[in-house]
Amino acid sequence: MYNQIALNKRRTVILIAVFIAIILAVGYAISIISNNNPSAYLIFALGFSLVSSLAGYYSGDKMALWSAGAVSIQKEQNPYVYRMVENLCITAGLPAPKVYLIPDPAPNAFATGRDPKHASIALTTGLIERLENEELEGVIAHELSHIKNYDIRLMTIAVALAGTIVLLSDWFLHMGFFGGRRNDNNRGGGALGTAVFVLGIIMMILAPLIAQLIQLAISRRREFLADASGALLTRYPAGLASALRKISEYKQPMINASNATAHLYISNPFGGSGKRLAAMFSTHPPIEDRVKALGEMII
Repeated sequence: MYNQIALNKRRTVILIAVFIAIILAVGYAISIISNNNPSAYLIFALGFSLVSSLAGYYSGDKMALWSAGAVSIQKEQNPYVYRMVENLCITAGLPAPKVYLIPDPAPNAFATGRDPKHASIALTTGLIERLENEELEGVIAHELSHIKNYDIRLMTIAVALAGTIVLLSDWFLHMGFFGGRRNDNNRGGGALGTAVFVLGIIMMILAPLIAQLIQLAISRRREFLADASGALLTRYPAGLASALRKISEYKQPMINASNATAHLYISNPFGGSGKRLAAMFSTHPPIEDRVKALGEMII
């Protein structure tokens, strides 16, 4: 487990470094195409990438929760779930995370945050309604394992940086189009507007691919590790295995399913749609493989 924690911390640094390199490359490309001094663009790109990385580190969890439509709840609003989370946290030696509910009939869950002291766990209403006590306990233990292993930091920053790249492509398209029109009579301004517009088109095409590659960089193995760690926490692998079967039987996508946050969830939030394509690019191993691995555990 300690090796996994160290690996996740290294991957977080690498992910941020790659993101900064991409933004610097974009800034340099704009300066070359527009025949301007690259220094100013590189300084701006460096500043933008650093601010975005810090925002992802400190606010990525809020972005993920907002995207999912999650609502914060207090202990008195759902003592059943709260007691389960608190008891498992005591067993795992973790501080209790904030608890959120997602008003969605699809059974699913995710954890987010930058470290165990600043973590949140979100459960759909469908998950709570469909699962038995031991099954829900298994899912919560799985998510707490992501928190303990620092998977959440890597996954949350991936959400924020992928989203920033998508927003940046939209901004380039907007600024390139309108900026280019305003500067038609200015040769330098027109060249800059054209450069930004072209980069906007390129980034618009590549942004979904970049976001997917960022997610794929997060190993599928983390789900097997979280399954195993969660089963050790509850001492009952069959509970999580049964929960995964029930979750996989629900074929409808989540209301707020998003490619940017899909890798956070315990199961594919798009349900049974696009199975062949999902199998090629999914950040999750097949449910049947996870259930099989849990069945082979001896505790």
